[in-house]
Amino acid sequence: MANHDECLAKTSSRCITETFTGTHDFEVTSYSLLEGLGVGKFVGSSTFSVGGYDWQIRFYPDGDREANEGAYTSVFLFSTERSVKVKFTLNLFAREGSISVLSAAKPYTFESAGLTYGYTKFVEKSRLLQLNDFTIRCNLTVIKEPRTHDVSVVVVPPSNLHDHFASMLKCGKGADVKFSVGGQVFDAHACVLAARSPVFMAELFGHMKESTAPCIQVDDMEPLIFEALLSFIYTDTMPDNLYVGANMPGLLDAADRYGMDRLKAMCEQKLYSSISVQTVAAALALAEQHHCVALKDACLRFLSSRDVRRAVKATRGFKNLETSCPSVVMEFFDMPAPLP
Repeated sequence: MANHDECLAKTSSRCITETFTGTHDFEVTSYSLLEGLGVGKFVGSSTFSVGGYDWQIRFYPDGDREANEGAYTSVFLFSTERSVKVKFTLNLFAREGSISVLSAAKPYTFESAGLTYGYTKFVEKSRLLQLNDFTIRCNLTVIKEPRTHDVSVVVVPPSNLHDHFASMLKCGKGADVKFSVGGQVFDAHACVLAARSPVFMAELFGHMKESTAPCIQVDDMEPLIFEALLSFIYTDTMPDNLYVGANMPGLLDAADRYGMDRLKAMCEQKLYSSISVQTVAAALALAEQHHCVALKDACLRFLSSRDVRRAVKATRGFKNLETSCPSVVMEFFDMPAPLP
């Protein structure tokens, strides 16, 4: 018997609501000359089109109704269309900026031709008499009828490029270059290494090319660190079992040595996050050696306290710092005043 779930077809549809937005500015000059036009009488803007429909701003200098006693002006949006849904605002601007910003746009439906929507109490006449010249701006969005159509379901899987490269590194198929590191041999693909590292590019294809060497010797590096370097080159990530504090000095050195800026920044961040009394001296030495500005700044901020510097001087890391970077010790630990 067939599995019921396997017989279910997956379909999809989508509802789309199109909108069209436009802005029209209606400039009014010499308002004082319009006062006295009469309640219920308006001056209109030119007709403008938004969303395929025609619109007009109607401004009532003495208001649109007697109930306001002529104290307020009125403004409305007029349409000759029917069955049109919109959102709009009517704002008033003076030359020096907005003086009346009305509430957020609300939806209205012009169900029949000749309807108007707007504001009976727009702005007090007394305020407009002081301005005399101003602009009424209509921001209008026409909302079309929603429509639904079928959508074919295409599930796009996430990128697994890094998995393919990791598999290629692991199986060694197509490898064309060998490295000897601490007695261990690593197979790799020259084009991948060159694409990721300017140093490998020069070493494998440039003036540093070792054309006759069957296996390139890598000195002063642990096999585990070189393995981690290759893993990063192929996948742009670092395995959790290799991305640990004990490996950071070696990884930072490898990243700096082969021009791997992203890996260098990752190592710098890892060292930054683990700064303590016990680790700051070693971190400062690494920062100085590999020109890690952010890491060095973080170490110096940590050492800004005289008590912290005193505690750091008692650690093994400080003893190593005295040997590897005596100038740093003289500059930052032997100063009588606290660090800035």
